Amino acid sequence: MTALEINFLKLAECLVSPGWRLKIAATNAPAIHYNLKGMGRMIVGRNSPIALAPHTLAIVPPNMPFALEAMASEDFHGHTGTVESRWSHFAPDALRTFVAGDAAPEIILICGYFRASYGAFVDLFATLSAPIVETFDAADQLDSKLKSALAELIAQEAGSNAMSTALLKQVLITVLRRSLISDDLWVERFATFSDPPIARAFSAMVSDPGAPHAVDSLAKIAHLSRSAFMAKFREAFGNSPMVVLRQLRMRHAAILIKADVLSIDQIASATGYSSRGSFYRAFRQIYDSDPSDFRLDKGNPRSTGEK
Repeated sequence: MTALEINFLKLAECLVSPGWRLKIAATNAPAIHYNLKGMGRMIVGRNSPIALAPHTLAIVPPNMPFALEAMASEDFHGHTGTVESRWSHFAPDALRTFVAGDAAPEIILICGYFRASYGAFVDLFATLSAPIVETFDAADQLDSKLKSALAELIAQEAGSNAMSTALLKQVLITVLRRSLISDDLWVERFATFSDPPIARAFSAMVSDPGAPHAVDSLAKIAHLSRSAFMAKFREAFGNSPMVVLRQLRMRHAAILIKADVLSIDQIASATGYSSRGSFYRAFRQIYDSDPSDFRLDKGNPRSTGEK
């Protein structure tokens, strides 16, 4: 879990009165939706409705709209009204509230929008095609963590955004821990977490992508034979270790280029390339751009004769 990176984007709360429907437009980021109270249901895209009870948690895929319906009686027919809400720009350290109905809310959801990656490379939810649903209980204390995240943003004190991000990361780690014991199919994308040998090797790659890693040295870190390591790694990541390593190195190179501190030759060396030409070729394959042009495109021109 030490290689897990969470970038908090925004936080919202949804309040839906009995018999009302709240429709939320899609965003380009996944979101955790946690039901604090009440009974209702969530409809995500064209998927089957998700029953909402206290402590129901759903992770909605990016680019997928959803609707919340609050129970008014024994069914969900004959809604009093529908409110359609769309996202407008607001600062990450702001709180957005969506409301449907003017009565006391039947359901209250806290929604945290985020980016999550493993080792700054494996985007955990980018290709998620259907919502993840898990039911927790009061002992898990997810509600208190999310309420605290809301309180931090409302208070607007120094470090509020950092604190909200830390709280959201705790919630997501709790979900990932659940994935290790769940029978649901969605946990397959987190198989790396439950395979310590592969996780050890991948963590070594993440922590120092410029090191002279090789299949044999990584297999030794994993305490596996070369063939067993290759098979397990490909099963977890869908690519060979060297392909993944190249992607990690290029991601690291892009970060260094944006920082605009080192020369291109220094960045090539820092990412494990002794040849400028091989570094350029690898970078082009990932970013379809030369490193020097990539730096200029990012608004960081240099006059070091690196072209």
